Amino acid sequence: MAHPLQKPESKPKAKAPQPFISAPNREPEAPKDPVFLRNFFIQVASRFPELKSQLVQADMFFTPAGYVKTAMVSAIYITAAVLVGFAMLLQKSEMLLPALVFLLPIVYVLSFFYAMSYPQVKARIRAKKMEQELVFAGRHMLIELKSGVPLFDAMLGISRDYGEVSSEFNKIVEKVTLGVPLGAALHEVAENNPSPYFKRMVLQMANSLASGSDVAYALESSLDQISKEQIIELKAYGQKLNPIVMFFMIFGIIMPSLGVAFVIILASFLGSSAFQFSSSALFGILLVVGLVQFLFLSMVENSRPKFDIV
Repeated sequence: MAHPLQKPESKPKAKAPQPFISAPNREPEAPKDPVFLRNFFIQVASRFPELKSQLVQADMFFTPAGYVKTAMVSAIYITAAVLVGFAMLLQKSEMLLPALVFLLPIVYVLSFFYAMSYPQVKARIRAKKMEQELVFAGRHMLIELKSGVPLFDAMLGISRDYGEVSSEFNKIVEKVTLGVPLGAALHEVAENNPSPYFKRMVLQMANSLASGSDVAYALESSLDQISKEQIIELKAYGQKLNPIVMFFMIFGIIMPSLGVAFVIILASFLGSSAFQFSSSALFGILLVVGLVQFLFLSMVENSRPKFDIV
């Protein structure tokens, strides 16, 4: 028991709770850069005015300056890998060191611009994934609206099971839950979306909501228009596929096989050492043919629409 005149021991003060910062609103954990480096990254990012919108559309949680730093570091690794592979090919050549010095800045600049184009590529991939599920999710919401379900509850119902479309509608639901008006949330998510189909559908819903007209009617007309445009795009892809297949057969199969066979037969008749094929030459031809076929197949795959006719 403490003495009456003794000052009672003070209890340790509890620390004030720190504000919670969600991960999507900040950059990945990294030590702070010096001021001159931070200013340099900001200056480089200012040369890419579309980078901020591309990062938002790609759903990448970076500031423009933070992504420039990441791109520069990635370019260092890509450049090192390319130069090491080049050095292994010319390891016995006297021109190895001058060639590496000459290629170093060129490869680094190309690698940097390649890394800077990644957000735009990822945004396009997200747009294709949205277009694959957009009509299905829209018709799900349309059925609920015609059944008398409120618009917010209908959007809440498609905020799962529809991939990237569900992710975007989930953003709308979260904004409305935090107190943002529904029309403002629709406009904000539509403006930051990479898919023109999704943007058109959501903006028509927002305009219909603002004018007080029937949202279900606007949604239905938007879905019909999107379905017709997707059918036209599928027909255009079918027409474009015929010449691609023809060129693939010529340059990827017929010319390599007949060309190698013709040169081997010619070498057997002439008996000249200039026409003799070594195993490394045949392996190089195989790599070139494989690269050509890969380019054609990539072209076909990238140009193919990702949605189905419904």
